[in-house]
Amino acid sequence: MSSLSVRRRHLLIAAALAPCLAHAQGRTPPKEGKDFTLVRPPQPTEGANKIEVLEFFQYTCPHCATYDHVLAAWRKTLPADVEYRRNPIAWNDQTLPHVKIYFTLEALKKTEELHAKVFKAVQVDRRPLLKTDEIADFMAANGIDRKQWLDTFNSFAVGTRASRAGQVWKAFKVDGTPAMAIDGKFMTAPHMVGSREGSLPVMDYLIQRARAERGGKK
Repeated sequence: MSSLSVRRRHLLIAAALAPCLAHAQGRTPPKEGKDFTLVRPPQPTEGANKIEVLEFFQYTCPHCATYDHVLAAWRKTLPADVEYRRNPIAWNDQTLPHVKIYFTLEALKKTEELHAKVFKAVQVDRRPLLKTDEIADFMAANGIDRKQWLDTFNSFAVGTRASRAGQVWKAFKVDGTPAMAIDGKFMTAPHMVGSREGSLPVMDYLIQRARAERGGKK
């Protein structure tokens, strides 16, 4: 199928979705270029069989910390065909340890328990969490075996994921956080929509649009 035909198909799907979604949400349908943008070129997703919601964040970003609380309840409402992932960002090498912190928490299955606590440590308690020993001490104080933490934090697997995370946000052309990507095709963010809570129905719309474009049903 030609790129023109694909674009026309996407526009037809969006037009078909807009009235029903606007009625269901009681608001004006999200507008391309204002509430969301198209990812060009579209990026691959990790779960081919599921619609991917990808959160871009930084532990040093106060807006990300606040948004995390808003997203927590919304994540619980996501249907079974949606997979939620996070992609931490380091704008420079200095904060790369924060990226490794997130992927180490994932590897140890401690994300739900400690993700918010890392936000608090960095932003409220003013703990930089940039030095390896400081990070290990913090994690040990929160119940993780220090050696297990260090072994995982310094592992090839975590280093590879941290490197890949940098490639991902650059491919999506992310220039600020928080930001959200839907199915590798759409980008939105609270600052685009005008509020954190207002971004949620936009993401609901984009999830339904992605589902329609895949030809699937909820």
